[in-house]
Amino acid sequence: MTHNTPLSPRPHLPGVRRRVLTAAQLESHGVPAADLDAQCRPGGPWQQVLPGVILLHPGPPTSEERLHAALLYAAREPAPCVPAQPSPERPHRPAYPEAMITGLAALALHGFTSSPSLLALDRIDVLVPRDRRLRSTPAVRVVRTPAMPTPRQVTGLPVAPVPRALADAVRELADAEAVRRLLTEAVRFEYCEPAQVVRELDRAKLMSRPHVADAVDSLVAEGRAVAEHRLYEMVREFGLPDPVWNVDVRLPGGPHLGGLDAYWPEQAVALELDTRAPRQGEDALWSEYARKREHLERLGITVVHVTPTKLRDAMELQAAVVRTALMTSGDREPAAYVVVLPR
Repeated sequence: MTHNTPLSPRPHLPGVRRRVLTAAQLESHGVPAADLDAQCRPGGPWQQVLPGVILLHPGPPTSEERLHAALLYAAREPAPCVPAQPSPERPHRPAYPEAMITGLAALALHGFTSSPSLLALDRIDVLVPRDRRLRSTPAVRVVRTPAMPTPRQVTGLPVAPVPRALADAVRELADAEAVRRLLTEAVRFEYCEPAQVVRELDRAKLMSRPHVADAVDSLVAEGRAVAEHRLYEMVREFGLPDPVWNVDVRLPGGPHLGGLDAYWPEQAVALELDTRAPRQGEDALWSEYARKREHLERLGITVVHVTPTKLRDAMELQAAVVRTALMTSGDREPAAYVVVLPR
């Protein structure tokens, strides 16, 4: 066939709504390879945007079409473009098996304002199992993992959870300010907890990069600020007595016992937020927490230990724990006298 050979009529594809399909899906609709080649030649009505992935119109793809094309390219045997009705014998099949959007594109889909828009991204990151034989292209970067996370469905697309998407985005960023903005937004707007992000960064072996370590320091500080705000909200919303906030306690003329986020002196009840970051050494820090708690409880002070996740997901339950500790204080032996100082 020469370029002067007239194009065959565009095939009619009943039931096909999406304008991005794989060559295999088109073949299942009766489009033979020769016709596909003819439709995709220069000046034709279709175009191959990725190996084996066809855009069913001329001109540049939309952001949505780029995302679907990236997933079709990366998926293991994508589902038929007209899915069969699920049944007990034939359960629903994911549209894009073993593939999900990650990195900056995933963050944009999650709603991050500090991530470039999809239109501004030259490349879409896709996450696939480590054993997949798949090459990156100028339009798609293939990211491999030994264990695929459970994807979130965003606008009908499988998208990596925020902590994983952040780690994949940070891996490609050398701009310290851009990294700091992404991590800060993740915590400030409660997309995830700091510990989840740090765990993914550590798993990706990114914590040795100075600009990432610096950004994590800001992340941990931001996470503490968010957790403290939730703590104030818990006391207010559930009608708990006002404690003294952010104090140090010590024995009269004796050693420093440690800092507390909230303390009810009359009931000798202390509350401590656990905002440890995994990179700081969980065993060592937990031992420090445990030693302080044991010392305070030997003095008759009840210590309530709360994590940011518990405050976010089960605030009412945490308020009930504190209220119970306050109400039962009269049943306990009087606590030792301690000096309470602003922290």
